[in-house]
Amino acid sequence: MKSQDICERVTQAIIAELEKGTMPWTRPWAGAGGPVMPRRHGGARYRGINILILWGRAEEAGFSSPFWMTFKQALEYGGNVSKGEKGTQIVYTNRVIKSETNEAGEDIERSFGFLKSYTVFNAEQIENLPEKFVKRTAVPAVVTDEKDWNSHGDALKWFEAIPVEILHRGDKAFYSPSLDRIELPDRDKFHSAQAYLSTRAHETCHWTSHPSRLARDFGTVRWGDEGYSMEELVAELGAAFTMAELGLIPAIREDHAPYIAHWLTVLKRDNKAILTAAAKASDALEFMSKFQPVSEAQADEPDYVDAA
Repeated sequence: MKSQDICERVTQAIIAELEKGTMPWTRPWAGAGGPVMPRRHGGARYRGINILILWGRAEEAGFSSPFWMTFKQALEYGGNVSKGEKGTQIVYTNRVIKSETNEAGEDIERSFGFLKSYTVFNAEQIENLPEKFVKRTAVPAVVTDEKDWNSHGDALKWFEAIPVEILHRGDKAFYSPSLDRIELPDRDKFHSAQAYLSTRAHETCHWTSHPSRLARDFGTVRWGDEGYSMEELVAELGAAFTMAELGLIPAIREDHAPYIAHWLTVLKRDNKAILTAAAKASDALEFMSKFQPVSEAQADEPDYVDAA
C-alpha cells in the first residue's frame, strides 16, 4: 500500500468515527491493557499519524503490548513473527535533493520531502522475544467521578514541571495568547481527576503554539477559516497523546463536540490534514517532555523519522 493511500485510509476511518459523533483519539488503549503510547523496540515513542495508525490496529486486534518492530528487528532479538500474522504499515518522511537550473541560469539544489511506508509487527505477533516486550500493561481504573488526587500525583508533577503560568479561577478553561497564560477552574470543580488533567493537557498544548515556543500558526493561506479548528484538532490530539504517555484515559470535553463539524470539513477537504495535525501534536508533546527528567525511552534514537 502506498503511503498516500495509508493517509487516505486513516483519514476516512477518522471521518467515519466523527460522523458518528465520536472522537477516536479519546480511546487510546489496546484491548484490555489500558492506555499506552506505541513504542519502538528501543522504547522511543512513535510520532504523529503513526500513533493513530497503531492505536487503531491495536484496538482492532486487541493487542496490549505497546512495542512494535520490523521483521528484521524481531530476528535480531531472537524472535520470529508467528505464522499467519500480518504486519501493519506505517509511514516515515524522507527527503531527496534534486539539481535544477533557475531562471538566471544558475545551478541550484532543491530539497523535496516525501512519505515512505514500512511494515511493523506488535510484540504479541512475535514469538520468543525477551520478556520486556511481552509483559502486559496494568489495567487502569476507568474514568469515574472520583477526585482521587493522590493516585494522580505523578501526572500532576509532570504538568507542574512545565513553566506555564496557570491561574485557577472562574468556570472556563482557555489559553490566552495575548497574556500567555492558561486559566482553569479550580480542580475540585471538575467531575474527575482525569477531566482536570485532560483539560490541562489540552490548554497546555495550546500554550506550546506561542511564537516564543513552537510558533504554530494555521493562517489563511492553506486553512482559511478552518485555521482555528486545525489548532483545536492539534490540541485535542496532543491532549490524547499526553494522557496516553502518562498512562491515563482522556476524559471527553463536552464543549469540544461542536468542533466535530469543522474537523469534518477540514479532513474532507484535505486528506493530509490529519498528517499535519498529528505531527504538530507530537511536536507539542515533545516540547512539554523537555521539562521532564530524561528517561531511557526518550533518549533512544529512532530507526526512522516518523511522518512530520
